[in-house]
Amino acid sequence: MGEQATGRRATAPGESGAQDGGSRAEAAPAGKKTAAKKSAAKKSAAKKSAAEKTSAEKAAAKKTTAEKSVAKKAGAARKTSAEKTSAGRSAAKKTAGKAAGKTAGKTAAKAAPAKKAAVGRKSASAGGPAAGESRAARARRAERINEALAEVYYYAHPELDFENPFELLVATVLSAQTTDLRVNQTTPALFAAYPTPEDMAAADPEQLEELIRPTGFFRSKAKSLLGLSAALRDEFSGEVPRTVDELVTLPGVGRKTAFVVLGNAYGVPGLTVDTHFGRLVRRWHLTDETDAVKVEREIDALLPKSEWTMFSHRTIFHGRRICHSRKPACGACPIAELCPSYGEGETDPEKAKKLLKYEMGGRPGQRLKPPADYPGQPASPLPSRDPADGAAR
Repeated sequence: MGEQATGRRATAPGESGAQDGGSRAEAAPAGKKTAAKKSAAKKSAAKKSAAEKTSAEKAAAKKTTAEKSVAKKAGAARKTSAEKTSAGRSAAKKTAGKAAGKTAGKTAAKAAPAKKAAVGRKSASAGGPAAGESRAARARRAERINEALAEVYYYAHPELDFENPFELLVATVLSAQTTDLRVNQTTPALFAAYPTPEDMAAADPEQLEELIRPTGFFRSKAKSLLGLSAALRDEFSGEVPRTVDELVTLPGVGRKTAFVVLGNAYGVPGLTVDTHFGRLVRRWHLTDETDAVKVEREIDALLPKSEWTMFSHRTIFHGRRICHSRKPACGACPIAELCPSYGEGETDPEKAKKLLKYEMGGRPGQRLKPPADYPGQPASPLPSRDPADGAAR
């Protein structure tokens, strides 16, 4: 009755548990499979990520390597280009140097130096002694310059015409601010009118001025001539003194004039530091002094005393003929290899030759009565002048 009322069969003990267990047993394998799939998916994703990362890294590495290769090639190209440019410049410099050497190597004089002395390339000051050159080295260079000039100007001499010490003294005083040529053209008439100190001391000032007018500054020069002539007459018995100290006491006479007279009239050695001499010894970097007395003392110390007078003549000759103030004829210079200033003037031999003056250029010299061994032509006399109107006859 109980069974019919409920309509259901009673479950035996343990049956319900068996059914639940089976259900759980069936569910368990499904869960494990799902977890395995997820794990496999994660591993696959990880592998894919690692592969992609590796691929990206390889690509980046290849890119970096490629960029380095390009940079390396570009650097090499630049280096090669720079080396070619440098080589080209170097070759150009060598070619230019050879050309300059060939040009400088030609000269119209005996010596043909193509390079400057290394000692002169660096100077302590403009025109001063060469930097690093000892006094002994400078003295040797000065002696070599003197020897070279002696070969070229073997006929060097005072370029004033004179017959005795008095005439030389007067001519030297007149040579200030003018050329020796103009003095030589003026003194014949002057010495004809006043041959002795006594005659000149008694001269009429106006007549004396007129005779020396062509030399310029004739009034002040006439005053000096009258004064020195009177001093010679009154203090030295009409004789030109033989010492520097006595000569410089005469009106219009300084150390330069004194050494010209002593060296050329009496054979007493001395340096004549005129404009040309001072300019050249500074250009040769033998001194940087501008004061005449200091220049004299420095050059005295570089050369033997016996050479002082002739070194003066040779240097002055060189300054007047080749080593001009504004445009020296470097291409025709016999001492170019000894001169630190080589190149300041014209270095082309043919062009330099056209700059030569007096006998070096095939023209008359400055003396009307040159020495017997003079290789050039004597100068022409000054046209006579009428003192009354100053006109040439």
